[in-house]
Amino acid sequence: MRWFALVLLLVNTVLWLYGDGFVPNRIAIVSEQQTLPRVADLRTGPAPRREQPAAEPMLPSEPALGQVELVVAPSGSVSELYCVRLGWFESADAAHDAYLSLGSPGKAHEIRKEERELSPLHWVIIPPQPDDRAMALFRDLQRRGIDSYLIRGGENRNAISLGLFESRKAAETVLEEKKRQNLNAILANFPRNQISYALVFEDELMPDTGAVEAIESDYASNFDLVEIRRCQSVATVPENP
Repeated sequence: MRWFALVLLLVNTVLWLYGDGFVPNRIAIVSEQQTLPRVADLRTGPAPRREQPAAEPMLPSEPALGQVELVVAPSGSVSELYCVRLGWFESADAAHDAYLSLGSPGKAHEIRKEERELSPLHWVIIPPQPDDRAMALFRDLQRRGIDSYLIRGGENRNAISLGLFESRKAAETVLEEKKRQNLNAILANFPRNQISYALVFEDELMPDTGAVEAIESDYASNFDLVEIRRCQSVATVPENP
């Protein structure tokens, strides 16, 4: 009996020390006063981001056999700035009216006053003489009804003019007539300059397309002076031909 009592004592001691290991886990019981957690409160952490594979560079596709690859070529024609010079005009107003009649081309225009050398006239003249002889001859010509003019100043002072002619043939005809009248006349050139006005404006034209030549031909039928050149601005004075 003593051994049996000793065994029971040992069994109770073991159960007291290690009894929890042999009992199933306790189940949590929710009382009526407690509340269940809401679904919105049951948030999980952010899901780990999946790295996307790097995109491979797009290589230009080669045209299939039998196909033609279309290539857009840049336009070769580019407008350029041209300086147009037209003349001649007797006044600045006439030049301005001409600019308006052309449709006011370009973005800027200018009217220039220029002294230009004209073709010399053909002059039938009696050379200079001393004052008394020149005056006596001039009075004789006036009395005979011959058209004449006594020059009273300059390098041809005391010369007598018998006429100015644009045509050399007409001047030679008059010269022969004066010689038949026993007048010591000669034929000389009469230099002359004239104040005129030129119209200058800028215009954008397409080179190598025939546009410049077409406009130049059109202007030439209406103006004595036509110059069309590449330029930067109307401030650039075109060279005289």
